[in-house]
Amino acid sequence: MDLLSLLGLLVLVAFVGGWLNSIRILEIARNGGKQACINADVQFLDDTVASNGLAIARDHSGRRVLRRTYRFEFSETGNSRIEGQVIMLGDRIESVTMAPYQILS
Repeated sequence: MDLLSLLGLLVLVAFVGGWLNSIRILEIARNGGKQACINADVQFLDDTVASNGLAIARDHSGRRVLRRTYRFEFSETGNSRIEGQVIMLGDRIESVTMAPYQILS
């Protein structure tokens, strides 16, 4: 195997590893949004989150990590769509926020 083939293989492995890591973090964000909806007793719509932003930030240890922002939608009645947001810092949930909604009794 020549040097160029080895370099190409290393780039491919790094790309696949980064992609798999992004999928894992997406699942963590989805589960965080879903759990927030369960806790608030609202419906988590579409069973998914969508990437909304990406930035470099420092975690609590001072290391540089990616801060990913994901949005999701939920409904308190099933007739409306209200937006929520999950912010991931590295592979941990930094915050989950939900837009104000009407509590029906």
